[in-house]
Amino acid sequence: MDLNRMIPAAGSVIVTVTVFLFAIFQIINFTIGSFFVCLFLPIGFIMMTAGLHNECESDRKVSANIGMVFAAVYCMLIMLVYFTQLTTVNNEQLTEQAAKLINFRKFGLIFNYDMLGYGIMALSTFFTGLSIKTNNKTDKLLKALMMIHGVFFFSCTFMPMTGMFTRLSSDSGGIGGRLAMVAWCLYFLPVGIFSFLHFRNR
Repeated sequence: MDLNRMIPAAGSVIVTVTVFLFAIFQIINFTIGSFFVCLFLPIGFIMMTAGLHNECESDRKVSANIGMVFAAVYCMLIMLVYFTQLTTVNNEQLTEQAAKLINFRKFGLIFNYDMLGYGIMALSTFFTGLSIKTNNKTDKLLKALMMIHGVFFFSCTFMPMTGMFTRLSSDSGGIGGRLAMVAWCLYFLPVGIFSFLHFRNR
């Protein structure tokens, strides 16, 4: 039993399933469901990234190490965001000021932490993708998707400073923000699929 292959393959499945469910929950506007699956996405992402880190060659270790560290930072930020939504925000009566800070749907502090987390995730995919040595077409597609995903660092990190996400999400009952999330899911879903194929075919 090769756990170095099975664990990251399982992580790739978790990434694929959670991203798919997140897209569905965004479309039907099932907020609690989307928060719940976001608790598991970082776990799958860590498992997947660790597998890519483990197999990279010595001349690419620095890039893989950076990708792994950023994956851990992303995991911590995102799990704090969504655990807060499912516990404190969901179960307690918050004051208006507290709600503005920690209710995700108010697009305040906690929303900005979420954007920062996904910006860090983008850096993780970029450096992890940089460390992949391609041997076939699937690996080439995976490497390209992960590295291109790195550009999301700039939008996730700097656009919240402009208030653009708040305006986008408040228009038409928040449909604009949900559509943006669905578009991201459509991009990232193949990353999970190609990662699974990569580990399965090793």
